[in-house]
Amino acid sequence: MAPDRSTAELEEFLAERADHLLRTAVLLAGGREAGEDLLQTAVERLLRHWSRFDGDPEGYLRRTLCNLAIDGKRRAGRWRQKERLLRVDVRQVDPAGDVDLRDALVRLLLRLPARQRAALVLRYWEQLTDAEAAAVLGCAEGTVRSAVSRGLTRMRELAEEWNDAAALSGREEKRS
Repeated sequence: MAPDRSTAELEEFLAERADHLLRTAVLLAGGREAGEDLLQTAVERLLRHWSRFDGDPEGYLRRTLCNLAIDGKRRAGRWRQKERLLRVDVRQVDPAGDVDLRDALVRLLLRLPARQRAALVLRYWEQLTDAEAAAVLGCAEGTVRSAVSRGLTRMRELAEEWNDAAALSGREEKRS
């Protein structure tokens, strides 16, 4: 493309792809507001270079989202605030079980290290191949496979902990 892109091109691109990118950002960040902030920061970085940007804006934004999500130093305070939410019992008798299940999945994702979380989101939410995810993360395919494997193993462990805690609290309720 020509090196002097107009802002109308960026607006058109964002009108088409912003919702999809926002869903990815929400999963990477762990919440709607944090995801919006993450996407806004990524778009600001793209906007700084837009007039001379020559490449795939979606790929750039996806990689920037992952890099920002992995950078835990800036968001350390936010994660500590959200830690309380991770201890909430997931097993609730509720007709909106799918919503609860999705919420539990996001909470489990939040407990993973940022690189594992990014690898899982790229592989299973974005449905990228190992090679594509590796290109976005800037690492080898084997690193992506390893991060996905370790992330899934850790999520299983965390889910078992929640199931054990829910079973224990259920027994205590029956005694009362």
